[in-house]
Amino acid sequence: MHASDALGAASFDALRTTAVELLTGGAIDVRDPVYARPLAALSGTAAAWLAGLEPGVLWPDLPLEDRPGNVTGSYGRLRLIATAWATPGAAQHGDDAVAAKVIEALDVLHERHYNERLPETGNWWFWEIGTPAELSRACVLLGDRLDGGRLGAYLAAIDRFCPDADRRAGYPEAGESGANRADKAAIVAFRGVAGRSAEKLALARDGLSDVRGGGRQSVFAYVGSGDGFYPDGSFIQHGDVAYTGSYGLSLLIAVSQTLALLEGSPWQVNDPGRRVVLDAVERSFSPFLHDGLLMDTVRGRAATRQTFSDSVAGHAATGAVLLLAQGAPEPYSSRFKELAKGWIERGTTRPYLDHADVPETRRAVAVLDDKTVEAASGPVGHFVFPSMDRVVHRRPAWSFAISLSSRRIAAYEAINGENPHGWYTGDGMTYLYTSDLGQFGHDFWPTVDPYRLPGITADDRRREDLSFRAYRPANAMAGGAVLEGRFGAAAMELIGDGCSLRARKSWFCLDSSVVALGSGINAHDGRRVVTVVENRATDADPYLGEGWAYLPGVGGYVLDGACSLVETRTGRWRDINAGDDTAGASEPVTRRYATLWLDHGRDPVDASYAYVVLPNATRDRTRAFRGSRPVRVVANTATVQAVRARGLIAAVFWEAGEAGELRVDAPCVVLMRRTKDRIILAVADPSRTVDVVTLTLDRPARGITLLEDTVSARTGPRPTLTFKLGGSLGRTHTAELSVYGPRSPQYGR
Repeated sequence: MHASDALGAASFDALRTTAVELLTGGAIDVRDPVYARPLAALSGTAAAWLAGLEPGVLWPDLPLEDRPGNVTGSYGRLRLIATAWATPGAAQHGDDAVAAKVIEALDVLHERHYNERLPETGNWWFWEIGTPAELSRACVLLGDRLDGGRLGAYLAAIDRFCPDADRRAGYPEAGESGANRADKAAIVAFRGVAGRSAEKLALARDGLSDVRGGGRQSVFAYVGSGDGFYPDGSFIQHGDVAYTGSYGLSLLIAVSQTLALLEGSPWQVNDPGRRVVLDAVERSFSPFLHDGLLMDTVRGRAATRQTFSDSVAGHAATGAVLLLAQGAPEPYSSRFKELAKGWIERGTTRPYLDHADVPETRRAVAVLDDKTVEAASGPVGHFVFPSMDRVVHRRPAWSFAISLSSRRIAAYEAINGENPHGWYTGDGMTYLYTSDLGQFGHDFWPTVDPYRLPGITADDRRREDLSFRAYRPANAMAGGAVLEGRFGAAAMELIGDGCSLRARKSWFCLDSSVVALGSGINAHDGRRVVTVVENRATDADPYLGEGWAYLPGVGGYVLDGACSLVETRTGRWRDINAGDDTAGASEPVTRRYATLWLDHGRDPVDASYAYVVLPNATRDRTRAFRGSRPVRVVANTATVQAVRARGLIAAVFWEAGEAGELRVDAPCVVLMRRTKDRIILAVADPSRTVDVVTLTLDRPARGITLLEDTVSARTGPRPTLTFKLGGSLGRTHTAELSVYGPRSPQYGR
């Protein structure tokens, strides 16, 4: 044997050891009680699937003829049984009879339902990602239990439908991007390990970077359009859908597995662009992870999957981050461990170690037991994601997310039998997270009134189920601005889908409250229009005071003329998800809801609303807030909406106009905070239609402390600042003036 051949053999042997360890947890101490639960869960599930396995038929509940989704599901069950067979401590570990049954079933699937001679039918994903992902891992797990002929046949099927990460096998004109590219790269990597193929391992490595395409679809590069991570932290898939918590999560998992698998091998991923994915952990994912829950605002139609709740998605993100931490350079590695430890410790709704598999448990326990790793707290601040029309406001004990949409970003996506009632999820729906962590994850979506989602303004018509539709409204304005990373203002022009409803909606996010304003509410379809303040699944009863309301366990609401309803609602997961591999149960589920709304009447003309959300506030504090009014509405018209609070003024200018001491000559969002010696300003154009805006202050400023390159200023009794917003893609521009001096030149750069 040549030295190079020996090196190759050793590399493949080491790769398979790594792959099996990734899939099973490796050489664990099976006597350690921490592994008792995951081993029992794995053994129990494998035993159940084995008990129901029928020769030639496999599982009767997964009929295979013309059902590619069930073919994927069957491969998934076999992969799990193979995992139990390969996992020390599992009841099926090393059992020859178990391996034989798995191989016999794999033969049935290969001969009749998944081989290189078959055409793709139905959803391409099952053929090119779902099934080969399961089969490639099963081949790795079974190892030399598969004779050469069988292994070659199975791998030939994978090579037919997922030969590389670059192209769509069934539609070669389509170049893969985002999560699909990352998933395919992982498949090709595991297939390369199973088949001891240097060529396939190189394709997996290079596929992540899109070497063949010159890097155009690399998952390690920021995008300016289409699928992938954007410089502002957004993640898009399907061209215009905010999908950090679904496709973005799939990408994170696939990349973490591929990096870990190839680490230290001749095919190790060395692309310096890896930092795009590493940075995304804190830039793109962390703002949307509230105490271990991955917010539904960025999960799209995946929120309707019964077995993939926000807590399950949060666990998946935590596991991917822990796996990334193993091979990431510093400071990423230490920071990832701190983040994951914090998510695990605060994730009490669905405790991580009660549901983690063996590999996840091993990594989590190592971090939890490491006294040098300090659990990171959740991020505190205001986060705007202009490229996907999402806003998140974070405080130590609560979070508030807003789902917007525009002519750039879809209001909803409903395909493959999923999300047929998602009509209003992108119309300004708000998500309030307090200590009630089970709000959105526990049977919320099949039971909530889909016409009365919190935060939206809508009419009372009944609508047909959505099917294979992604909808982008015609409005340009959607997004916001952030001041000092602490305060924020967001806005959306609402153009009703299939109706005449129009409204201008704004949210002002402060230290302990969120103020929501609506104006210019008009419709002429003969229907009643309402704005939903809250629709909360709760066993508590709301208390309505004079100009305020209180909901125990949630917080307070300051508003006039509120309507309320407490009702018990029943629904079925199957009604909102009938996907081939994601369909929900047909059994009814029930939750009790408390709803607050404001009624604008039938065919409103220039109607408006104003309300304040006080997360975690007590009844007494809510009543006191109403009396003292520490936050005041400065304006709420079709031209401008603005609030003032403790030296801060925040305004959404729909047109040129003025609010308090602010005056602008073009539409924009402005926040200004005044201290005893400074004026701090933040300006953005969420509509992306304004090139330059001039802001005039009715307060003196004598000097310039800080200006971005896009800002120029003239100080004096009535300072003016010019913000060049054109081409900035909705991002915030900042400036800082001094009140008393020292005097600076009249014009800043």
